[in-house]
Amino acid sequence: MRRREVIALFGGAAVAWPFAARAQPTKLPTIGYLGGGTPATESQRIAAFSQQLRDLGWIEGRNLAIEYRWTEGRIDRVAEIAAEFVRLKVDVIVTIGTPAALAAKRATSVIPIVFTTVADPIGAGLVVSLSKPAGNVTGLSIQQTDIAGKRLELLREVVPGLDRLAILANVANPANVLELAEVQTAARTLGVQVATLEIRRAEDIGPVFATLKDRPQALYVTGDPLLNTNRIRVNILAMGARLPTMHASRDYVEAGGLISYGPNFPDLFRRAAGYVDKILRGTKPGDIPVEQPTKFDLAVNLTTAQALGLKIPEAFLSRADEVIE
Repeated sequence: MRRREVIALFGGAAVAWPFAARAQPTKLPTIGYLGGGTPATESQRIAAFSQQLRDLGWIEGRNLAIEYRWTEGRIDRVAEIAAEFVRLKVDVIVTIGTPAALAAKRATSVIPIVFTTVADPIGAGLVVSLSKPAGNVTGLSIQQTDIAGKRLELLREVVPGLDRLAILANVANPANVLELAEVQTAARTLGVQVATLEIRRAEDIGPVFATLKDRPQALYVTGDPLLNTNRIRVNILAMGARLPTMHASRDYVEAGGLISYGPNFPDLFRRAAGYVDKILRGTKPGDIPVEQPTKFDLAVNLTTAQALGLKIPEAFLSRADEVIE
C-alpha cells in the first residue's frame, strides 16, 4: 500500500470515529405515568401494570422506558405533570383519576392517553362514546357512581338500623362530586339522613371530622387519590369517632378501614397495560373502546369490626372476597 493511501485510510478513520462517538442511542418508546398518589399507595397497581407489560414483551430499560410522576393526591399538580410529559415527548400518557385525565387531554391532542379509574368518561368530556372514543383518549371506567348505592346497602347490613350517615368527599375532584350526589340520592331512597364532610386538600381532613354533629352511625369515604394517599389518617380519625367505614377499594381496608366494595384495581391496571401495548404497536387510541370493570371485590377487616364492637353477619363474611383478621 502506498504512503498516500495509508494516510487517506487513517485520515478517513479519524474523521469517522468522532461521529461514531457522538452517535445517540435510539430512543426507547416511553410511557409517562401520572400517578395520583405515591409509589407506596399505588404499589400493587404499579406491580400489576408492569408485570402485564413484561408479559406482553415490554421490558423496562430494554425496549421500554417509563417516566413516573406522582401528585401525592394534589390535584393542583396534574396540569404541571401533564405539560412536562408533553415537553418530554412521551409516546403514551397513562393517568389515574378524572382530574389527571382531563389535564392530560387539555395538554395534548396528539399524544395517546390511557386513563384509569375514571368514574364517568363521557360525562367528564373525555370521550364521545365508550364504544368509539375518537380523538387521542381511551381507557378504563370504574363505574364509581353506579355502585355507590350498592356500597350503602352493604354498609346497612353490618350497621343495623343505620339512619345517619356522614360522607367524606374531595369536592375538588369532579368524580367525587358525582359520587357524592349518587350516595345522597341512594340515602334519601333508604331514608338515611346525610351529613357531608367536604375537603379540597389534605389539611382539611382533620378539621372536618371536628365538625361532625348529630352523631352519625357510619362514614362513607368516596374514592379519590387524595383520600387514598391519606387513608391511614382517615381511618384513625374514623376509629376515634367510633365510625364504621365504607370505602371504594381494599387499600383502605388493609389500612384499617372496615369495608370496601369496588373494582379489582390490579385487574384494571393489567388491562391498562394492554391498551398501552396496542397503542405502541400502532393502534389509534380512538379506535380502542373504553372498558368497564369485570371484577368487583368485597373486603372486610374483622380486627376493625371487633374494635368497633360490631358483629359481622356470617352471610356477609361468606360473600366477602377477602377477610382481614
